[in-house]
Parts: sequence; C-alpha cells; structure tokens
Amino acid sequence: MRLWKKAAGALKDRNSILIASISRKSAYRNPDLEAVIIKATSHDESYLDYKNSQRVFQWVRTSPIYVKPLMWGLSTRMEKTRNWVVALKGLMLMHGIFHCKTPGVQMIGRLPFDLSSFSDAHSKQDKAMGYNVFIRAYFLFLDQKSAFLAAEMKVQRVLRSKQMEEPLVDELTRLQKWQSLLDMLLQIKPPAETTIVTLILEAMECAIVEIYDVYSKFCSGMAHALLRIYEDGGKVEASMALRILQKAREQSGELTRHFEFCKYIGVLNATEFPKVEQVPEEDIKDLERIINGVPKRKNIDGMVMPQEDKATVVKGNGEIVEQRESKRFLRTIITDKWEVFEDNLMSDWGGSSSDVRSTTTTASSNALVTFVPASSIHDIPDLINF
Repeated sequence: MRLWKKAAGALKDRNSILIASISRKSAYRNPDLEAVIIKATSHDESYLDYKNSQRVFQWVRTSPIYVKPLMWGLSTRMEKTRNWVVALKGLMLMHGIFHCKTPGVQMIGRLPFDLSSFSDAHSKQDKAMGYNVFIRAYFLFLDQKSAFLAAEMKVQRVLRSKQMEEPLVDELTRLQKWQSLLDMLLQIKPPAETTIVTLILEAMECAIVEIYDVYSKFCSGMAHALLRIYEDGGKVEASMALRILQKAREQSGELTRHFEFCKYIGVLNATEFPKVEQVPEEDIKDLERIINGVPKRKNIDGMVMPQEDKATVVKGNGEIVEQRESKRFLRTIITDKWEVFEDNLMSDWGGSSSDVRSTTTTASSNALVTFVPASSIHDIPDLINF
C-alpha cells in the first residue's frame, strides 16, 4: 500500500510537470519555474527537495518579474492539492521565499491561496486530523506575516519620505502585532504523537528559527519603546506598554514549555535554547509610576535621570555569568553553539533592519530556513538566510 501511494504520487507529479511544460509563457506563467515548484513540492513524504527549493529562491532573487509567475504556480499547486505532504512542502517553500527579502515578495500582502480549511484526503482519519491542524496553523501564521510585511513596508516608506520618527503609539502597536505573530508560531506543533514524522519535524525546525527571530525583534523593539516612554511618554503610552509587558510575561512561560516540547520530540534547533528570562519587575513598576502620575526622579541639575542601563549574560544552562548596566528589556544570551545579541534598536522587517539576530554553527546548510554562521555576519546581519 505504501509503495502504491508513492508510485501514484510520483505519477501525479510527472503529469503536472508535463502539463506545465506545454503551457504558454506569459507575464503570469513560466513553465520552467512551475516545473521546479512541482519538484520542490512533490508527493514524496520521505524527503524535502532542497536542490529545487534553492532554485526557486534563486529565481526570486534574480528579478522581481518572477514573483508573479512564482505566486501563480505555487497558488495553483496549493489550491488543487488534497495531500498534506504537498500542502506542507508548499508552505515551507513560501516560508523560505519570504526570507529571500526581496521587495516584490514582501509587498504580496495576504497569501494568494487559502489553506485555512485544508483537509487531507489521502491519510487515515486519525493522522489526517493532526496534519490538518498543523497545516492550518502554519498557513495562518504565514498569511498574517505576509500581510504584516506588506503593511510595514508601506509604513517605512512613508516615514523615510517624510523623514520623521514613527509615533510611539504606532511603535507599541507593532509590538502587539509581533506578540500576536508569536502566539501563532506557538500553535505550529504536531497535535498527536502519530503526526511526529520527518516532514513535520523539518517544518518545526523552520518555525523554531522564526520564533528566535520574532522574539528577538520583539525584545529589541520593547527596549527601544521603553526608552522613549521613560523620556517623554505619557499615561496612554505607558498603559499600552504595561499591557504588552504583562503579555510578554505570559509568553515567556509559553516559550519555555514550547521549547521543552520541541526538544522532547527531536527538533534540533530547540536543543540549545537557554532559559527564557522573565520581564524585569523594575520595568513594570516604572510604567505603573508613570500611569499613576508619580514624578520622575531628577538629578541635582533638575534633569530627568536616565534609566539604569544593564545587560545580562546567561549561559545555556541558565547560569548568570555576568551582569552589567542594563535594566532595559534586553539581554545577551550566550551558549556554546549560538548567540543572540539583543542590543540593537528595532527596525522594520524589510531587509534594511539592524535588529537582533541569532547565529549557530550546528544547523544544516541545506535547511530552507537556517541560522547565519557567525563568521558570515558583517554590517547587516540577519537571523535567516539561504
């Protein structure tokens, strides 16, 4: 039965490639690119075709004219399939395409296909239900991230054209959106032991790297926002920030449990994640003082005292090995295999950011979404690269 399913899937892929090869080339269709997409999203659940996935990424980075035929080919593939393997490979491919960081991809907006009600028709019912839950959660995150990327690109363009700083309320609203994205990422997990298979674990590797990225950017952005609030923020901004920090407290516990679960099922990118630190109590009290109208501390010259700056260095086993100036919501986490630097100010997601990055030397060089080796980081480092 298993051999028959594999042969039937291979036949379907071959027929799809044949149909694509005889289609007419246009602004929305590229037969060669469609064939590569089909190979990268094959029905074979035993492996992921990294070679053809990388070919898709190269096409995207070559010229923006390939974005339309890429989205047409991938959308057609996703809308037709009732196979969880094809659907999941398509989502992983889309995830990797986002991290090519080309403006054309980042301005897509909502995804041009819908897997929010995906239902697998080729597996046993108990497994199919688990696959459906996983794929729907993965799609929901990618769909919302795509919309978020497009909105951020527009905002950053307006700010650059007017040469103005983003309003503090808008910056805090963005942090709330990052927290929502993090909530969606934490839902991407196999709901049952029967669905813990190789391809699901591969998708979890991508999701874990994304969690590193989103959470690091949130921490960096929160630090920047707190500094602005302490300097000239009012009660409205302080109230928003307090709600965000309270939510961050809840998420820190969820992150810890999620990483423990990922390590238990064998997700490699989760094996070296250190203890997630709680939100500093001092930040909570400072915001409450602002909300309650307590005047800020002043120095002998009548100037507002700056917030105490400190940084915490935490080893992989949770041991604090160094504490120096830093009460802000950021820290440097160090393990033997990778580092997360949380000392840069938040920027946009559009590829020109100088935000927080994570690095490792243990990730597979073939992975669709991988860490950037520390030795390759220069002026504009990035967590995810190909």
